[in-house]
Amino acid sequence: MSTQDAAEPQSNMSLSPTEETGNSLGSNIAGGPRLMNDTSWLARWKRFRYQFFKGQPLNVLGVVIVVVFLILTAFGEPLVTLRGDMYDPTKPNIQEKLDGPSFRHWFGTDDLGRDIFSRVVSGAKYSLAVAFAILSIAVVVGTVIGAVSGYAGGIIDEILMRFTDMFLAFPALILAIAISASLGPSLRNTVIALSVVYWPWYARLVRSQVLSLKTREFAEAARSIGATPARVLTRHVMPNAVSVIIIQLTLDIGYAVLATAGLSFIGLGAQPPTPEWGRLITDGRNFFRDAWWFISFPGIALSVTVLGFNLVGDGLRDYLDPRSKKR
Repeated sequence: MSTQDAAEPQSNMSLSPTEETGNSLGSNIAGGPRLMNDTSWLARWKRFRYQFFKGQPLNVLGVVIVVVFLILTAFGEPLVTLRGDMYDPTKPNIQEKLDGPSFRHWFGTDDLGRDIFSRVVSGAKYSLAVAFAILSIAVVVGTVIGAVSGYAGGIIDEILMRFTDMFLAFPALILAIAISASLGPSLRNTVIALSVVYWPWYARLVRSQVLSLKTREFAEAARSIGATPARVLTRHVMPNAVSVIIIQLTLDIGYAVLATAGLSFIGLGAQPPTPEWGRLITDGRNFFRDAWWFISFPGIALSVTVLGFNLVGDGLRDYLDPRSKKR
């Protein structure tokens, strides 16, 4: 889960990754060198659009998947419930249980007659909400601990890193299962369990970046003019580590969605009748032979969503760190 590539410092003494690659691309973009030297938000968007999408079909596919996922999260459940009570994702209808895919029920129905399409669409918001909560906690805690540890060094670094190693000593999934089982099955406890699992990786990642960046020329120059350690860390070091954190964060969204579904699948996450994707899969596993649609469509939705976020993460890695593309 760690990111190996380090980001180039974006200070006055060195070009940012975008600027480095921009010199060779300037003649191909409308406006040429003028656009590449323009720092306005519009110019930055045009540079990003060109470098991220031009000739990169997988990046385009990833963005399309993520956008569809976000639309389903925001508007999916209200839209499916407008079709009538029979499409309510939590309302049983025994008369239509285990009906196959049809014009009336696009993804078929489950063992209680509930529309699977409505439940899959409604489940998107749970996956995104849980992933957002997990990574928000993990990134904040891990970044603070990693930044302080890497910049302070000495005994502080030793104490914080040994504390981090305590969590890394256990297999991630086993630790998450143990915490979730101890707290009780629910989505809230799933967030707590997976946050505990994820933050040490960000602490290690940020620490490695800070150790590399704090000895660079721009940091030494800031210290030479009397900048305090806190100012050097927050204004000069951390802004140059943001790109690596963003890359890891984008990749981890898919993993967080998958881990949440995994805990729900074994009964430690979402509980009935919550239409979370992992919960839908475990509800349908006993009917796989007679009702293949019950388990297949939630599994496809989960797989495609994870794929989309991974593609976007890979694209951002190439964009923010052009050196990785050359390898």
